[in-house]
Amino acid sequence: MSTTSSSTRAPGALRLALNPDRRKVLYGFIAAIALFVIGDILKPGFASSSGIQQILEVSSFVGLVAAGQTFVILIGGIDLSVPWVLNGAAILMVAVANGSDSRLALGIAVGVAFGVACGVVNGLGISLLGVPPVVMTLGMNGIIQGLSLGVTHGLTCGGCTKPPPPGLVTAMTGKTLGIDTSLLMWLVVIVIVSFTLSFTTFGRRVYSVGNSERVSHLAGVNVKAVTIALYALSGLFAAIAGIALAGFGGGATIGMGDPYLFQSIAAVVIGGTYILGGRGSYLGTVAGAIVLTTLVSVLLAQNAPDYARDIVYGVVILVILLIYGRQRGET
Repeated sequence: MSTTSSSTRAPGALRLALNPDRRKVLYGFIAAIALFVIGDILKPGFASSSGIQQILEVSSFVGLVAAGQTFVILIGGIDLSVPWVLNGAAILMVAVANGSDSRLALGIAVGVAFGVACGVVNGLGISLLGVPPVVMTLGMNGIIQGLSLGVTHGLTCGGCTKPPPPGLVTAMTGKTLGIDTSLLMWLVVIVIVSFTLSFTTFGRRVYSVGNSERVSHLAGVNVKAVTIALYALSGLFAAIAGIALAGFGGGATIGMGDPYLFQSIAAVVIGGTYILGGRGSYLGTVAGAIVLTTLVSVLLAQNAPDYARDIVYGVVILVILLIYGRQRGET
């Protein structure tokens, strides 16, 4: 009798542990594994240790940008300024550092401050002036792009003719504690963001605002402050990604942030975060970043044209939104 009782409780406990949001995360990681297997079948060696490492390295930069995107999408917003916040932070860091390790800390500080400032302005425009997130962040992206092109004359800037400081290049192309630096950075971000969303008062306020701004306000949550903080975080993560990319790639180039707009949004959506806010997790975004990068890598391994990536991003976002929208409608 006890055996029957325990066997009856087990499936119930499993269903409880795997609620819909957790199932989406699990499905994401299963999909990533399946894509590695498919890629290895189509091109032997695709899922080798070095191949997986390269894909995870690329995923880490997507994941960094998508961390900020996750925050703002959880409250029903979106940040379309990440491409040029990333790009601007990288250009500023390289220009200020001027190729010197002694100025690296200053360059990083300026780049990070730039990203946070852009995010704060986005948040102020959205929360205080009532500008729709799409309009505000797209406008910010255009402003930064115009300023960058004006200063650099569309090519490069005086300070950017020099490579990033050797210390940054060495760090970003090497290993720290035996782990690729970009992956280690991402692991740290995964822990911090996941903990913040799951176990802190701030995280609970994020989900509360995403579910209902009105109810959150009545409950004493400063909705405007939360909104500003989240867009500041989005700018912060975009800036960190830009600085890391400059070190990893050996320079800051015009347009280096462009691929990360759709990639960051797609990673969040694939990971199961509801596009209108209130539900989702950063672990889901992590799975989404790996799935997206692996899928594109499989296509490129089959010599698919570069534009296939943009098609994939668009199709994936539409399909996932249709699936999740239908599921939400049924519930």
